[in-house]
Amino acid sequence: MANVALLSAASPSTSSAASLLPRRHPSRRSACFPRAASKLSVVAAMGDDPIKEWILTEGKATKITGTRSIGGGCINAAQRYETDAGSFFVKTNRRIGPAMFEGEALGLKAMYDTKSIRVPLPYKVGSLPTGGSFIIMEFIQFGRSRGDQVTLSRNPFHTKKKSALGRKLAEMHKAAKSDKGYGFHVENTIGSTPQINTWTADWIEFYSKHRLGYQLELISQRFGDSAIYEKGQRLIKNMHPLFDGAVIEPCLLHGDLWSGNISSDTDGDPVILDPACYYGHNEAEFGMSWCAGFGGEFYNSYFEVMPKQPGFEKRRDLYLLYHYLNHYNLFGSGYRSSAMSIIDDYLRMLKA
Repeated sequence: MANVALLSAASPSTSSAASLLPRRHPSRRSACFPRAASKLSVVAAMGDDPIKEWILTEGKATKITGTRSIGGGCINAAQRYETDAGSFFVKTNRRIGPAMFEGEALGLKAMYDTKSIRVPLPYKVGSLPTGGSFIIMEFIQFGRSRGDQVTLSRNPFHTKKKSALGRKLAEMHKAAKSDKGYGFHVENTIGSTPQINTWTADWIEFYSKHRLGYQLELISQRFGDSAIYEKGQRLIKNMHPLFDGAVIEPCLLHGDLWSGNISSDTDGDPVILDPACYYGHNEAEFGMSWCAGFGGEFYNSYFEVMPKQPGFEKRRDLYLLYHYLNHYNLFGSGYRSSAMSIIDDYLRMLKA
């Protein structure tokens, strides 16, 4: 797909992807481009750089004053573009087309629209002329390093942040429900693993097939691990009793909520980013808790808004399992024993 304009000043009646987002404030337009000829000359001078082109046109900047590399993780590169119209956060990937960033942008916008927890607003997704793709989004200045608000410190400052994160996350889950069932508008990725989001009416079927089952299939194909595959399939066939008494609704989930994807802004309010969104059982949001350190204050605040369902403790490891299997697929057999231990424990519990 060619460049996808998440923000379009030229046409208000674009496709659904193009009409996702509101325009940036237009008051700078006359000052930036007083004559049509000036605008044309700026665009021509930019050549084949779609990132700069967007910033200097739709982004309402007249000049880029600097760029700085910032942490982008192990999959993408990330930069801060500083301009006279403010800063922009840009991620690029030189190997993968725009579909991955399109999924991220749709997830960010869905979370943004709940008006609950702060997320960066995406502006533009597109292809790079030399191959690969990019996403431009709102730059949020973090108040502290990513993950500080879920530290295990007993400092009251951190306790307050954990409480706010739990409450706002629950508000997002409560605000955004799907009438299509479980899934998402597009396929996306969890890390670099494809995440299948085919709409499904039943949660247990969705989680069995598109989460646990898909990861087990990948492990079987990549590593030839028939033992974990066969035991995992036994768990899938017998896990229905774990959901007895639970009221399950398709809530909008971030999908990859670990400490590296959580921060806070300069006002101390929680910020979440780098999502793998889909509509699912709200408890699945805690599947990366082994890498987030949420703690008691987080859960207490969360359950004040979204009450705990019967059997929560019994299901907790089932949602960890998806992410342990994904880490096995991404990083190798170092995560196998954790995944197998969860499967074995459930098989004993369920007498399967």
